[in-house]
Amino acid sequence: MITGIDTRRPPSGPGCVECERDGGWWVHLRRCVECGHVGCCDDSLARHATAHAAETGHRFIQSYEPGEDWFWDYETRQEVDGPELAPPTSHPADQSVPGPAERVPADWLTILQNR
Repeated sequence: MITGIDTRRPPSGPGCVECERDGGWWVHLRRCVECGHVGCCDDSLARHATAHAAETGHRFIQSYEPGEDWFWDYETRQEVDGPELAPPTSHPADQSVPGPAERVPADWLTILQNR
């Protein structure tokens, strides 16, 4: 077992914990492989996955996008190999990207480009 990776821990849910709580939206999702926290990626406005890593010291994430299984190490700032994790390994395939659809503003791309 790699320190900082818990293969038994399920993800916290289908969307970014903080964006769901605050009514926000995200571009892509990332899963903390130590505690299961699902946060939004650095292309998202709030960057909750990186904030979670900084606050907790949990250094590894995995993409939480359908069809993606790459891992990232915040400490080395490199992609790394990782084990198979507890399911589900992504948000639902029918969930919009960006999402959730009902909260994504029509001008979302302009908002991201102008930040």
